[in-house]
Amino acid sequence: MPWDDDYYPQAMQHLPPLVRAKAIAIANALLAEGHDEGSAIRIAIAGAKAWASHHGLLPEDLP
Repeated sequence: MPWDDDYYPQAMQHLPPLVRAKAIAIANALLAEGHDEGSAIRIAIAGAKAWASHHGLLPEDLP
């Protein structure tokens, strides 16, 4: 089942909303490509953080 702004993995709950939205989009694309949920979540969070950092959108205190 694809994730959205109301239903997403618990691992994404502490991400800022814009970063979470990017992580959700990445995770949904990875699921569509056949990745399992666990790896899709990890890859999506890392990718969303990298995207946000590149665009200066990542808060300094976000791990």
